[in-house]
Amino acid sequence: MDFMPVISSEDLRYLEMAGCDDSVIRHCIAVAEKALAIAERTGRNVDMELVKKGALNHDIGRAVTQTLLHVPEGASIARRLGLEDEVVRIIERHGGAGITEDEAEVLGFPPGEYMPRSPEEVIVAYADNLICGFSERSFESALGSFERTLGSGHPAVERFRRMHELVSSWMDGAGTAGAAEGGKHSP
Repeated sequence: MDFMPVISSEDLRYLEMAGCDDSVIRHCIAVAEKALAIAERTGRNVDMELVKKGALNHDIGRAVTQTLLHVPEGASIARRLGLEDEVVRIIERHGGAGITEDEAEVLGFPPGEYMPRSPEEVIVAYADNLICGFSERSFESALGSFERTLGSGHPAVERFRRMHELVSSWMDGAGTAGAAEGGKHSP
């Protein structure tokens, strides 16, 4: 990567316009910093500005709800505020390790699949899983949280493992300790 985008107060304007509280904003900053660090270490052609914008706004829906419904709510808010389609897709696809169409129906989401596809979507979703509040945690810790919350046999647990493997494969020194921690997967 040629540069690491700097996060400025101007970058936070959409979160503030939506009414996100300071804890959500601090979480989004932590996720953006982690996502940018991951993106910088990949060998992929990643749009760093898109990673920054998507990560900073991924939880904009938490201005309305603290439930998993913050994902579709956030996409709706982002569209109303005029964020780019690529940023809206990151917001729509950052939940957990991705949400299938069947899972979305059970959760009360609008019809559709909410699976991260592009490298930027995968990186932001993965980074979000590695940040708990404002603190970074290991992949193993994040995986344990998935297993405790959903049950070890839940399909999202395996999707999260695959996401970790995918992001790790993109990282310099893939397979080494700490090469990549947390996140979503690509189908």
